[in-house]
Amino acid sequence: MPKFAYVAMNEKGVEVSGTINAENTIAAINQIREMGYFPTSVAAQKKKKGQGAEGEKEGGFSFQIRFLSRRTVKSKILALFTRQLATLIDAGLPLLKALRVLETQQKPGPLKDALLAMGSSVEGGSTFSESLGNQPKIFNKLYVNMVRAGEAGGVLEVVLNRMAEFLEKSEKLKSKVKSALIYPTAVITVAGGVLGFLMTYVVPKFKEIFDGFDTTLPTPTAILIGISHWIKSNLYYTHPPYVGVLILLPVGLFFAFKAVAKTNKGRFGLDTAKLNFPLFGTLIRKIAIARFSRTLGTLITSGVPILQALNIVRETSGNEVISQAIGNVHDSIREGESIAAPLKDTKVFTPMVISMIEVGEETGKLPDMLMKIADNYDEDVDTAVAGITSVIEPVLIVFLAVMVGFIVISLFLPLIKLISSVNTTGSEGGA
Repeated sequence: MPKFAYVAMNEKGVEVSGTINAENTIAAINQIREMGYFPTSVAAQKKKKGQGAEGEKEGGFSFQIRFLSRRTVKSKILALFTRQLATLIDAGLPLLKALRVLETQQKPGPLKDALLAMGSSVEGGSTFSESLGNQPKIFNKLYVNMVRAGEAGGVLEVVLNRMAEFLEKSEKLKSKVKSALIYPTAVITVAGGVLGFLMTYVVPKFKEIFDGFDTTLPTPTAILIGISHWIKSNLYYTHPPYVGVLILLPVGLFFAFKAVAKTNKGRFGLDTAKLNFPLFGTLIRKIAIARFSRTLGTLITSGVPILQALNIVRETSGNEVISQAIGNVHDSIREGESIAAPLKDTKVFTPMVISMIEVGEETGKLPDMLMKIADNYDEDVDTAVAGITSVIEPVLIVFLAVMVGFIVISLFLPLIKLISSVNTTGSEGGA
């Protein structure tokens, strides 16, 4: 039977820990409650060597790769949960009861486990925001602080509805960007496969045919055969280590990219390059500004103080350049300045954004203005995605057509030359 390690609170509020045997996480939590404790963390322990056979007999064979396992929750599912929780609370259901109802509706997974732990935490006297804070992989600081502000103002259901709307719009924007990249990715993959097949299989077959004729090959055909021969001799047959290099090179670049991105300077440099990248840089900048505006507007509307809201936005911006710019804005506001002036000095935000924020500050409607900025930039992102897609599609099609056309023409030129020479010889013989 699996063993679970737990951390819980006793009736006096003292933290206790230990291990128990249970069939699953839910059974483990129930056992801990029966012991008179309020569990805050329950996790399955890894089996020691020699326990594999016993584990297979009791619970069935299980194989899981930790790198591929997903312990977070998709934004779409989180938005649905948030919307349902807001509806239940708005209908007058107590928070603990609402959590229990939603927990029973969830499929086994990280969200269900989190709801079990959160319910136990709330039952033990913790606030909802504190229980959310114990699940950082699922609920980020933005979520936790918005709930904390809703609890303080007595408008938890309103804040949850705003959070659900925020998550839904963010997911919608992400889906549009992903869907726009599906077609180019598919075309590039197919084109690579077709070209690889032609160069490593078809062209060598034609070369064998051409070798049987005593004729000089046209320049395009000679170039094509030379490229095909180089690919086969250097990357496929004669030097197998090159294949390993080609496979390991992208993997090495990926981990090098990750290592650089972990440093502040490296992350800043990479994010700067992203914002200035041709064609896609403008799109990335618009997405970052839309995210900044919507997050800050949602936090301020929910009652989070401006300085605390800026700290949250800085941590959840997803771009080091934007993050440092927001940090400068935070420091300037703390010294008594407005938001618009330091934003202008960062040279990251567009003049239109700065002007709208300035108007929002002057009229006392900054949250509304921030939400309008976010809506406008969401529309701009849609237009930009459509524009990029409309440019990429014909370019990829033309590129593929040119490459395949070059190969076909190069292969048939010698045949045309050979047929012409045969016809000429036949005419001379008949004469």
